Amino acid sequence: MTRTNEAGETRADAAGTVAPAEDAQPVYPHTMRLQRFLARAGVASRRGSEDLMTAGRVTVNGEVATELGTKVDVDRDHIEVDGMPVKLNQGAVYLMLYKPTGYLTTMSDPQERPCVADLVPRDRFPGLFPVGRLDRDTTGLLLFTTDGDLSQDLLHPSKHVYKTYQALVDGDLSDRDLAPLRRGVELDDGLCQPAICRVINAREAEAVAPQGIKPGTTAVEVIIREGRKNQVKRMLSKIHHPVIRLHRCNFAGLELKDVAKGSWRELTDREVQILKDGGIPPKQASSKRGAAPATNTASRTRHHGSHGSAPKRNTYRERYTG
Repeated sequence: MTRTNEAGETRADAAGTVAPAEDAQPVYPHTMRLQRFLARAGVASRRGSEDLMTAGRVTVNGEVATELGTKVDVDRDHIEVDGMPVKLNQGAVYLMLYKPTGYLTTMSDPQERPCVADLVPRDRFPGLFPVGRLDRDTTGLLLFTTDGDLSQDLLHPSKHVYKTYQALVDGDLSDRDLAPLRRGVELDDGLCQPAICRVINAREAEAVAPQGIKPGTTAVEVIIREGRKNQVKRMLSKIHHPVIRLHRCNFAGLELKDVAKGSWRELTDREVQILKDGGIPPKQASSKRGAAPATNTASRTRHHGSHGSAPKRNTYRERYTG
């Protein structure tokens, strides 16, 4: 006889045979629900896999499978998502995108405005989704994955990781003026956690001030652990220096390096492990400078019309040590 567990997986009895119920379709060994198969294969989270099915994007042996109770035999059935074959051993996918301005952080838009989905390989990895979001006019590091569990861990309020932003703001701003942010500024949705912040020079601020820092403006770096909507913009507006441009250069200890604007690359094994470990806090990151970077020959920079080099080590600057 077969036994089906809570996950919807079916196994044969000790004799290795399967006795189907009368008038029932035969159930082969190693069967499981289709949405669980897709999640295990790294296509998307369980919920995301169900969405792919109900949207008619999943086929089993050439037939569209929209029924959420559908079971598949992992050894015999041929499963495709958007025409791309899916197998259990392909694993989850982790990408880094350099988001340019003007793109919405969504995989589709009813008004057909530019979306980050247009910049990542959805045809190759149909279950990709962004980890968090960046505003339409904000540039910088945006992670994508098919690993729903990791994404939830990185974004959960109890586990929010450090994120580093550079901002070009209106007005002349000194390090002393940033004191309220370091203490924790009060916003309309509550008190912010203390931020790590400082004024930066034109060389460091190239992402937000490519033409240099003009008189009457200031470039600052702000590191936060929370993920409230428009948080950095609201924090700087609270001290009367509204943001002109905003760029995220670091997420959980991963730096946006060797990726052209509008381009993506797969994360290295070491970078994935950093994320799974919860990221690197600023005070710990520079201690990793001497560590040899992990190699991943499968990781390459992908973008329109050019080729990138291997990613560099991920670290915050030494000024945050001690």
